Amino acid sequence: MTTAYVFPGQGSQFVGMGAPYMSLRPIFRGTFDRAVEALGFDLKMLCLTGPEAELADTLNTQPAIFTHSLASFYMAEMSGELAAPAFVAGHSLGEISALCAAGALSFEDGVRLTRERGRLMKEAGARVPGAMAAIINMDRDALQVVCDEISAQQSPGVVIANDNSPGQIVISGGKAAVAAACDTAKARGAKRVLPLNVSIASHSPLMAAIRDEFTAAVAATPIQPARVPVVANTSVTPITHPDDLRVELAAQLTSPVRWVESVRWMHAQGVDTFVELGPKDVLSSLIKRILPEGVTTMQVG
Repeated sequence: MTTAYVFPGQGSQFVGMGAPYMSLRPIFRGTFDRAVEALGFDLKMLCLTGPEAELADTLNTQPAIFTHSLASFYMAEMSGELAAPAFVAGHSLGEISALCAAGALSFEDGVRLTRERGRLMKEAGARVPGAMAAIINMDRDALQVVCDEISAQQSPGVVIANDNSPGQIVISGGKAAVAAACDTAKARGAKRVLPLNVSIASHSPLMAAIRDEFTAAVAATPIQPARVPVVANTSVTPITHPDDLRVELAAQLTSPVRWVESVRWMHAQGVDTFVELGPKDVLSSLIKRILPEGVTTMQVG
């Protein structure tokens, strides 16, 4: 058995996340306490009791999911029940969780970096409001043609942001461009188009507005060589060197998350067990669609 640990991005949060473990597992509760101390506000209570709108604010969502993922990781590590991973990977925000699990980042530096990432992305959305939408059951190449056509007509344009699984691709960009791409995709055979309830165009050129500031934040964050290779969202290559990890964190702001390729690459290296560490089984569900046979998925947290 060869194992990879995977860490989710935004969308996995919900009020009450982590509640079953807070009283039963001191290491889980203690991880949230460390986050509260590092950030200076009661993230633990926000996760447990909400309000939902405040938890869904990207400023809070990002450190919340990071903290839950790492609390789950520390809990699993202490139990000794899971095999050590050959690789780690994270979906978007989850890449910071993966770096921390791989020993490249301290927990405190990681949670502060996710908070800053959330703050800057929220600011980018305020400067240039964007939109995102999930396109269901449309060929990726055909959807790329749609994005290219719309972007040639409108600015800001629209791009493929997340290649999540066969049949589920997320597009991102300017509001008008995303709306036009949704209409065109549906007219050309997409089974469904689902606008996402966000004002931030993640993994699109609109995030360039805050790229320099986030790059500076990454540069100021101590990063060590990763003990376990991190499969990068942007290049689908295993990286461990601090310089490569810094480049990856900055690049993925404006680059697509190549999740399908990442999962298939890990499987080609012999990975047959994927352990998702986070509040829900979002990535586990995607992996089952990407690799319908011959793999085991499990979720911890």
